[in-house]
Amino acid sequence: MCVVEEKRINLQPVPLADEDWQYVKKRTLDEYDAADWAIWSSQRQQYFEQNKCDQVLRILECQKDDLSYIYTINNYYHCLQTATRMLRADCTEEDVVVGLLHDIGFITCNETHGAFAAALMRPYISERNYWMLMHHAVFQQFHCHDLPGCDRHARDRWRGHPHFEWTAEFVAKYDQNTISYDEEILPLDVFKPMVSRILSREPSLQYDQPL
Repeated sequence: MCVVEEKRINLQPVPLADEDWQYVKKRTLDEYDAADWAIWSSQRQQYFEQNKCDQVLRILECQKDDLSYIYTINNYYHCLQTATRMLRADCTEEDVVVGLLHDIGFITCNETHGAFAAALMRPYISERNYWMLMHHAVFQQFHCHDLPGCDRHARDRWRGHPHFEWTAEFVAKYDQNTISYDEEILPLDVFKPMVSRILSREPSLQYDQPL
């Protein structure tokens, strides 16, 4: 039997994000009444608007000082290099932001990192970019010559799909070749206003209300 020494965390109420806001100190959601939910709705909306962009970019920025396992840049700079190339190529703002965030979960959930980015961005982006994010890892296999166990033509199962060509183009021009340090890489601050604008769009999908 494993015995764990009990060490309590002594907490005080976490400060509210706005000095004009108020706590609802009821201990369960069952106890919330209409007045409480009105406070919840107002403050929650403002909180998301103020924090969503920063929280998304912190997921990426925490990788800034990571070491590399083979490439001359790490995943953070790979994402920045992808976005830089797309900006220089006059891609749309949505495309640039999607490029910036396409590998945001590459280290933490490598096997499903495309789906991770797609889920993150889905309410705010086109079906074209959602599909690309979901499938770009398979399309990258086309560029992996002589990699044991890699099916370079796995993407062919989707040939003829309306978003096949865009996904192939993204991977060829902006993903499989953005792995070198000696190329222009713009700082994250350049892209932050773009991310903010995309994440401020009215969500295109309606989900069950998360609390």
